[in-house]
Amino acid sequence: MKNWYAVYVNSRHEKKVSGLLDLQNIENYLPLQKTMKQWSDRKKLVEEPLFRSYVFTHISEEEKLKVRETKGVLNFVYWLGQPAVIRDQEIEIIKNFLGQYQNIEVREFKPELNNSIKIESGPLMNQIGTIIKVGKTKVKVLIESLGCYLIADVPINKVLPLPVTKK
Repeated sequence: MKNWYAVYVNSRHEKKVSGLLDLQNIENYLPLQKTMKQWSDRKKLVEEPLFRSYVFTHISEEEKLKVRETKGVLNFVYWLGQPAVIRDQEIEIIKNFLGQYQNIEVREFKPELNNSIKIESGPLMNQIGTIIKVGKTKVKVLIESLGCYLIADVPINKVLPLPVTKK
């Protein structure tokens, strides 16, 4: 069974690593966006990685060592002590997003107090709440339902940020 993983690569070596993985017949995806660069004498449309220093690989457990030994690869991206598995749907979302939009900015989600979130899985799946405490691997979420407040410790990897609504 194959999963998508993000690998961390040497700075400005994303295209080179992607090419080396291709030569080894390792399925990979390097999201690129076109941006206009200006020098003193000219302007040029160039393709730059959307996620700097990252390449996504679609591999089996047996291929992990081959990827790790590829020149330019530093390591897998870890989440809670394990190589982070990226869902197929998330890769498709990135591909579709790049196909529809330009000048995309990537920002990391850092759980902060009073962020509104949606719980992704578990017994509280799809519940919306507010972060009231941030720990190393868990957030304490306040969920208002049925006319009372429920407070739960939820693993950070199970919460999704909700868009900020303007009042």
